Amino acid sequence: MENKGEIVIYEVKDGNIRLDINFKRETIWLNLNQMALLFDRDKSAISRHLHNIFKTKELDRNSVVANFATTAIDGKVYSVDFYNLDAIISVGYRVNSKVGTRFRIWATNILRKHLIDGYTLNEKRLKEQYQKFQNLQKAIALIADVSSRKELEHKEAMGLLAVISDYNYALGLLDDYDKQQLKISQTSAEEKFRLSYDEALKAVDQLQEKWGGAGLFGLQKDKSFKSSIDTIYQTFDGKDLYPSIEEKAANLLYFIIKNHSFVDGNKRIAAAIFIWFLDKNGLLYRADGTKRLADNALVALTLMIAESKPSERDVMNTLVVSLINKKN
Repeated sequence: MENKGEIVIYEVKDGNIRLDINFKRETIWLNLNQMALLFDRDKSAISRHLHNIFKTKELDRNSVVANFATTAIDGKVYSVDFYNLDAIISVGYRVNSKVGTRFRIWATNILRKHLIDGYTLNEKRLKEQYQKFQNLQKAIALIADVSSRKELEHKEAMGLLAVISDYNYALGLLDDYDKQQLKISQTSAEEKFRLSYDEALKAVDQLQEKWGGAGLFGLQKDKSFKSSIDTIYQTFDGKDLYPSIEEKAANLLYFIIKNHSFVDGNKRIAAAIFIWFLDKNGLLYRADGTKRLADNALVALTLMIAESKPSERDVMNTLVVSLINKKN
């Protein structure tokens, strides 16, 4: 296997340990010699610990070991086993928990940096998946900016990246936004369902039974929930401010999240009402029965809207529309 992973450097403050570490497949890899250096143990001891880890089935060997082609000092290429972060940490707990913990903290920070900033999107993946590199970089910059305002869990971060990998078409609109050419297109004018405040409250009550029980979930703080619903049907000079169903849906999601109408459950309620509204208007599914908006993308968009600035409202709503319109 050819090794084209990125190299990152791990060096402790006292300078006693310096490792050139392979970053590939969105994790960190060390060979046996490197682990021996990291934990200050003989190779035989490290090998014995790995053997026991696999023997007791603490880890599956096939999942944590990869064979990379490595060029040695003599210039020859050798096939060498490398072990990923899960295996490294497992060994660390056995030989020196302090060193292992220090390395784990460093490695986690490296993984977060690559995940959020998009540095793991290597040239091959870019050529295969994305036609417009500059548009992709703008999208990554927006997502990275949002992520910097909230410490992300692993699933949230992966959801954000899913918006990039699954919905490249919509990201091209960010370039149009910069050029003031951003437009709503391929939307639906026919209204099959008109959402009322009373119906929305019934839906919240059902959600409360499922998620809230007798707690604070779905408890209104003010009248802003009604305002969120009324606003999507506002008109000016006899014309709808949000003429298409997709625009109404996107703004409904945005207003419910941003108005913080409930003591608890604002994002879940917003996402559920949004999905229900799309379904009632016949826009949740494509003709082949697949969802227009994948679950992980909905989670990511909900998070992005919650953490976005007011000045980003237009681009947030346009992104949502682009993910649920007829072209997607």
